Amino acid sequence: MASEAAPPDGPQDARVDRRAFLHRMGALTAAAAAGVHWPPEPLSAGGPLPSSPAGVPVPDPPLSPGRAAAAEAFWADARRAASAGGALARPPGELTAWEAGVRIRDGSLRAADLVAACLERIRKLDAVYLAFNTVTEAEALATAAALDDALDRDRRESLPGGKAPGLLHGIPLALKDNVYTAGIRTTANAHMFRDFLPPFDATLLTRLRGAGSVLVGKTQMGPLATTRALTPDGEITTLNAWAPGDPRISPGGSSSGSATGVAARMVTTSVGTQTGGSITVPAASQGLTGLKPTMGRVSLRGVIPLTYTRDHPGPIARDARDAALMLQVMAGPDPADPRTLGLPPVPDYLTAAIPVPGSGQGDGAGEAMIRWPTRLGVPPEWAGAGGPQGERRRRFLASMEEGGVEVVEVPPPPGWAELSSGIFNAGRLPERSEPFLPWLREDVRLFGVTLSSWIQGLLLSGDEYVKAQRGRLALLRLALDHVFQQCDAVVQANHVPFDMIGLPLVTFPIGFREAGEGGGGFDGPLPEGVLVGAPPFGEERLLSLAALWQARSDHHLRRPPDPAAPDSGRTRAPGGRGRLGLEQVADLSQ
Repeated sequence: MASEAAPPDGPQDARVDRRAFLHRMGALTAAAAAGVHWPPEPLSAGGPLPSSPAGVPVPDPPLSPGRAAAAEAFWADARRAASAGGALARPPGELTAWEAGVRIRDGSLRAADLVAACLERIRKLDAVYLAFNTVTEAEALATAAALDDALDRDRRESLPGGKAPGLLHGIPLALKDNVYTAGIRTTANAHMFRDFLPPFDATLLTRLRGAGSVLVGKTQMGPLATTRALTPDGEITTLNAWAPGDPRISPGGSSSGSATGVAARMVTTSVGTQTGGSITVPAASQGLTGLKPTMGRVSLRGVIPLTYTRDHPGPIARDARDAALMLQVMAGPDPADPRTLGLPPVPDYLTAAIPVPGSGQGDGAGEAMIRWPTRLGVPPEWAGAGGPQGERRRRFLASMEEGGVEVVEVPPPPGWAELSSGIFNAGRLPERSEPFLPWLREDVRLFGVTLSSWIQGLLLSGDEYVKAQRGRLALLRLALDHVFQQCDAVVQANHVPFDMIGLPLVTFPIGFREAGEGGGGFDGPLPEGVLVGAPPFGEERLLSLAALWQARSDHHLRRPPDPAAPDSGRTRAPGGRGRLGLEQVADLSQ
């Protein structure tokens, strides 16, 4: 399946063997059913989830001359954009990762000041938002100071061809609390992991640290990544940054804390994981850019699993450029996760996220244009809705067409809805329950309010599980042979089909629902996002679409207002926020 990275004139998804991806997903499904997957050791109720052996190296290929040139071009464009957008005068906490990167590189911002600004907002506001589970303040400040010292030393020595700062040098990072952090609690917000101290960092964290990221904390999440952020016993914790006074307004799926942390400017970038919408739903709910990569593109070594064939780590960021920076670092093969092996080489995501200037002729002269010829599929009636929502969607499509995108109507093929619902989607549940059998046998109370979904996994019969796996591969065939024969990327009404079949998704804001729109009684604006899917390894395509829209609009620039500071002496306890019952939690289960 491996192939050469795409040349500058075309994205990788147009060059890979899609049929090989179908075969790969079939093998992955068979391996999961047979139990032949990493980690191979049985789980122990008395200890943490097993992981790869200590000492397995994490490959970090050196930057090729072509990739280094792409990075230079990215930063050159970022400098122009940061200057034009006023980033040079904004407070550190308001900066995107690429804006902060520009200022760190030109010497006008120190990593320690950027990290301190984020930590100050956490101290001031997280008692309201409850986005963080753990804050690593001392470690973050020490790491930032060391990065500043190293950069100062490199500048003093001024060696020809000296090492450039990492792509994420000094950028504050938050991790969902199911990602291993050596010596720092990793709880997955679950009773059975409340005291778990991982012995090593997850592969994705190793790579992010290697690029200069500064970990400032672990974020609240749904218990075992199954719902919006709740305590294991169902009490609401994390709030939507756009509605911090109303717990009825969901912050999204299980990566709630990661999204709220970024939206509330308490951290610059974050990582979420998606099995059932848990990157794209929180990002869409809070006006962010969330990217779920193709299955296997980012290693899951050191991530507490939910479903072996559907788990995807990915960035939750403020815009497409930040998402590209994150994915460029996180992606790549890992010998400790066979899902990552044998894939096409990691392409140049940075170039995909650079807007292409227009020709300066005709209507819309000088506005950004799409980087590659792209057909964007849209389901029938998606943009035909009445009221403000329909208007937002039509404006989005009109702007895409003005930017050179060909918008085509692509109806779902026959069987699409049936294969992405019911028993076929429920096939994920046995994969969820099987690794946790030791705990289910030990004490079902360890699963708290999410117990019912784990029991469902035990009750699904063998023939139903086999039928679900066959249905998933049939759904993937429909996507590859029908949907993507008509388009290069496709608007999706929900995340479920692409989560089932391991294909990439991106979400980004296209507008705001104003007060009273859609009911619910909330009296302020709420972001609305679009969800777009692509064929295998279509992340470049998705980033280019997001970058085009964001170059032609300003919805991603809006920030929620700060909430009133909490009363002095208020603790981080989420009292008074309400509790979800078993039925409500079952409806939210990922």
